[in-house]
Amino acid sequence: MNILDLDHSLTAQEPIVQRLADGRATRLDLLELGPQLRLWSTERNYQRFTQRLQQRPKRSTQRPEVFFVGSGDYHHLTPALLSNLPEPITLIHFDNHPDWVRFAPRRHCGSWINRALKMPNIKRIVTLGPCSDDLQNPQLKGGNLGALRRGDLQLFPWQHAPTKVWGRIGDGAGHEQRENHLHWRNLADQDWPSFLDNLIQSLPTEAIWITVDKDVLASEDAATNWDQGGMRLTHLLQAIRALATSKRVLGIDICGEFAKAPHHNLLKRWEAKSDQPAPERWSESDLLRNSITNAALLELFEELFP
Repeated sequence: MNILDLDHSLTAQEPIVQRLADGRATRLDLLELGPQLRLWSTERNYQRFTQRLQQRPKRSTQRPEVFFVGSGDYHHLTPALLSNLPEPITLIHFDNHPDWVRFAPRRHCGSWINRALKMPNIKRIVTLGPCSDDLQNPQLKGGNLGALRRGDLQLFPWQHAPTKVWGRIGDGAGHEQRENHLHWRNLADQDWPSFLDNLIQSLPTEAIWITVDKDVLASEDAATNWDQGGMRLTHLLQAIRALATSKRVLGIDICGEFAKAPHHNLLKRWEAKSDQPAPERWSESDLLRNSITNAALLELFEELFP
């Protein structure tokens, strides 16, 4: 278990403290890099992160490598975790946001899916759970509808109204186009076990990687820097169990902690204030939900991958 300490958000949580103390988890000190990597990163700082990542203890078993990464502002670091995959995979992506916006030239937490789509060993990305307004007028916001059209990306919102588009996108596993709207196959309306069974049968690879931003969860189960989705923790745990018992999991990364962001960069400060809800909405008791949710995830991982 790897604790990537970028923002102090993990190391005070009791389930993490226990595992660091008894050796079940290892902390990689990345606090110096944290502010430079948060929200977006220059290529130079991203490469500094990849070099530090290589200094983590190497695995001695065939168990999946598990990473806890901190705030969802660091989700664009996931491609670094995927850089040395030994075989083709499907990336299973739980998130309240599609993270598919085309930004240039920096690596950005809202655009990293586009980087991942270009990696040779990633054969498909399946995004599960968005409820955010990123799916409103996605073409005006730079959403990668081309990947959706090709089927390289499949997207299943938890709950979202039809999305207006221009031109022909076509039907996909998670949507149907009717005239100029994409009508989504909302997960909240599905029988969850049956959906998971059908999803697993449709995956193009035997190996998978699971990446989770806890903002996919309802506010009853997580408190993050971003707006919360509608999926409940029980759904997420059930999905991970079904995937892990049917497919070979090469790795898992979890982000979506809450951490205050004292941005020194004026652009980052402006972006955080523009895009993220006010951090004052969470009380100390609210933040305990993250520890409880992480405890449930850790216990599941330890059961599935002894």
